[in-house]
Amino acid sequence: MTHPFTHSGSMQVVEIREPGGVEVLVPAWRPIPVPRAGEVLIKVTAAGVNRADVMQRQGTYPMPPGAPAAVPGLEVSGTIASVGDGVVRWRIGDPVCALLIGEGYAEYAVAPEAQCMAVPPNVSLIDAAGLPETFCTVWTNVIDRAQLKAGEVLLVQGGSSGVGVTTIMLGKAFGATVMATAGSEAKCAACVDLGADIAINYRTDDFCDAALAATSGQGVDVILDLVGAPYVERELRLLKRSGRLVFVGLIGGSAAEMDLKQIVLNRLTVTGSSLRSCSIQEKGALCRALEEKAWPLFGTGQLRAVTHAAIPLAEASQAHALLESSAHIGKILLLP
Repeated sequence: MTHPFTHSGSMQVVEIREPGGVEVLVPAWRPIPVPRAGEVLIKVTAAGVNRADVMQRQGTYPMPPGAPAAVPGLEVSGTIASVGDGVVRWRIGDPVCALLIGEGYAEYAVAPEAQCMAVPPNVSLIDAAGLPETFCTVWTNVIDRAQLKAGEVLLVQGGSSGVGVTTIMLGKAFGATVMATAGSEAKCAACVDLGADIAINYRTDDFCDAALAATSGQGVDVILDLVGAPYVERELRLLKRSGRLVFVGLIGGSAAEMDLKQIVLNRLTVTGSSLRSCSIQEKGALCRALEEKAWPLFGTGQLRAVTHAAIPLAEASQAHALLESSAHIGKILLLP
């Protein structure tokens, strides 16, 4: 329904009325933002939905200083509608996908120039909305922090999630043997279809026992974990000497008991990072690395966009319910 007070200077957004369940996501109208120096305004084609958005809605996400709290959304795709002073790379009409600090659930969104990327080859403008957050997250954690190398064994916890499918594909593209965990046989099959060498149904098998059996007791080199506390003890046991455990999510809790002796004796590295709190310069460096080293792999077919569903913006509550159900494989998008 058209809002009676709309005019050329306003846009529809979805905002968080108060912390709570999916019902607190409500359509609203706001002025179209004006890009400041070094920023661009994007006419949004699609916006990605992420677990951080759910936590922000629930009021449990540790928001960085200055981050907008009312309108969620950390990634979009679309076309450049206007540019601020000093913008040199982008022109009006250019198709881009972009990493935001927030306010992506909208018809227009502002992004720093450095956090915009070209749309990769063989990817539609809609599907491109699901790339920035997961690819930046996986690149900074698996490639930069964990230093994954060809020939190593990588275990991806939650292989059918947005971060999971990205990790499977990047791991294979960089020459690793990839194992993934998932919560159903259908999801395990999807992980194998994406390139995983082995998929473990964590509801029927202990992932640690299964991974040790699959590696003849050798264990794995790198683990990417979205769950946190409940898995730590088994993950430390599973890592080879000089193995790396990387946390990108803590949906199972953040407080865990662990035997530090394992870390010391096996020279293990335990690390993690949050993308949202990084500076524009840090995020810009990630975006340039992706454009240079990952985006060409979409052209060769080694990487592809995996979109589970595209849902109208006004029905963002349905998108959040779907994400929380974990019934999806890949990314959930919103369409203004």
